[in-house]
Amino acid sequence: MSTLLRARHWLKAHPLALDAALAIAVLACMLAGSFVDPNAERGAKWGARTPDALGVTLMTLSAVALVLRRRAPRTVLAVTGALSVVALSTGEPRAPVAMSAVIALYTVASTTDRPTTWRVGLLTMTILTGTAMLAGPLPWYEQENLGIFAWTGMAAAAGDAVRSRRAFVHAIRERAERAERTREEEARRRVAEERLRIARDLHDVVAHHIALVNVQAGVAAHVMDKRPDQAKEALAHVREASRSALGELRATVGLLRQSGDPEAPTEPAPGLNRLDELADTFRNAGLPVEVARSDLGTALPAAVDLAAYRVIQEALTNVQKHAGPEAKAEVSVVRAGPNIEVTVLDNGPEGHKGNEGHTRPEEDSGGGGGHGLIGMRERVTALGGNCTAGPRYGGGFRVHAILPVKTPTARADGTA
Repeated sequence: MSTLLRARHWLKAHPLALDAALAIAVLACMLAGSFVDPNAERGAKWGARTPDALGVTLMTLSAVALVLRRRAPRTVLAVTGALSVVALSTGEPRAPVAMSAVIALYTVASTTDRPTTWRVGLLTMTILTGTAMLAGPLPWYEQENLGIFAWTGMAAAAGDAVRSRRAFVHAIRERAERAERTREEEARRRVAEERLRIARDLHDVVAHHIALVNVQAGVAAHVMDKRPDQAKEALAHVREASRSALGELRATVGLLRQSGDPEAPTEPAPGLNRLDELADTFRNAGLPVEVARSDLGTALPAAVDLAAYRVIQEALTNVQKHAGPEAKAEVSVVRAGPNIEVTVLDNGPEGHKGNEGHTRPEEDSGGGGGHGLIGMRERVTALGGNCTAGPRYGGGFRVHAILPVKTPTARADGTA
């Protein structure tokens, strides 16, 4: 960093020192100007003169007042203006005290609003110019008198221009900071949404497959000694369910990888085309599942297809865990106008507790810490649909989801 730049930063950090330096410079200029006589009667146009004690005193007081120009700009302007009036009306030789009033007027204009600037500027110009023309020893049309009018007007205009530029730069900086904050908030919001989506996927995968593994492992342990063939079949289902769980977990966790990481997931997300396969896994676990579909041939957006699959998967998992060993489930997927309606029914007894002591699914979304129904509703609501779940009249439970075939994103893209 150069010496000049370091000095500039130091002066910005110490404004009082900067104002003191300015006051000394202004005093030097006023003293130098007080020795010049622009109205010499003989010889050259510019002559020399000697300032009197009163003029030196007025110049010194006005320069000292400028040290406080940032702290009390209007007070400093009043003081320097009053000293200038005294200097302009005391006869020859006149001291150039008005220079300090010009600096003070500039400071007021650069730190206040425009209406105040012009009111104070006009008042200062009128008082100083009027005093010089009417009470001074020189004729009213003398160039020195007109110069006071010009310098005070330029000081007010320059101060107003500087204030406007500062306000403009501040507004640009504020907009840039606001835009940066908005980008950061948007990034945080997207990260939170992605984390929530991944958490839902992990919950759906783990809850479904671990429930099947638990049931099949219990069957294998129960018939291991008496019916080893059935135990072997149950263990085969355990292996298949665990393999599917690992595959889906690998695909889901792969979303967390960086773009350059290896082994990125290539398997497509599950959808309703795997509904029969999903139903078979529950049938192999001992839960009778009937599937009825009238949506064949309907092209669904990937998000809707995945959401419908996950809703059915979670609902059947809840039936497997909570509805009891005698329960049966019915799944229907129906195209109703612009929507796909997914319904999962079971005939388990209301209020029944499963073999793990869990409550019915309707209590899963309460204070017990379950996230299944919450996840289903979040998925469906995010796509503009509606999801309801509750007990059926006469026993059992019903999950019903309505998903729009054309999501807002799909409509914006022009796809189905």
